[in-house]
Amino acid sequence: MTKPVIIGVAGGTGSGKTRVVREIVRRLGPGIAVVQHDAYYRDRSGMSPDERARVNYDHPDALETSLLVEHVGALLAGESVEVPVYDFSTHTRTSAVVSVGPRKVVIVEGILILAEPELRELMSIRVFVDTDADIRLIRRLRRDMRDRGRTMQAVVEQYLETVRPMHLEFVEPSKRHAHVIIPEGGENLVAVDMLVARIDAITQGE
Repeated sequence: MTKPVIIGVAGGTGSGKTRVVREIVRRLGPGIAVVQHDAYYRDRSGMSPDERARVNYDHPDALETSLLVEHVGALLAGESVEVPVYDFSTHTRTSAVVSVGPRKVVIVEGILILAEPELRELMSIRVFVDTDADIRLIRRLRRDMRDRGRTMQAVVEQYLETVRPMHLEFVEPSKRHAHVIIPEGGENLVAVDMLVARIDAITQGE
């Protein structure tokens, strides 16, 4: 098997990263593995619920990025990895893992991935999905209330206390490391078309 192509897809919370990734996978087929940075949040099972609630989950230190770097390196070497499964409702890792085998294309998705130098070095293409802050906040509200059992008040408080400040400190500045910036996320079909064509050309050795 030839060395896989690592694609990094970053952007602020609710920017449309997942939609971009889904569109790439839909168009290029089953030869793609997707690894999400969110799966690598540190386990907080040793902390009380109150202590867990006070953790800044939007800071890079909240994630075990070193393990993700190790896993991406293993995938590049043609090895399989065991990706952790994280429970956002309890801020803990479950006992389950997801086995990910080597593929011709590996997409690494996450808010902070372009802010991590070791991770950036492993990527052949670095993408930043850029969407207005008000749209991103509305999407985050819907997702966290629907999928993560959060109240509107809790989501808004977290956004103001940590999400927005960390976005300005880490996420937005990481945009300068991107090869491609996609405004409007997965709705920007022209940009997605170009990205898919480029990935396809690389995998074909062009």
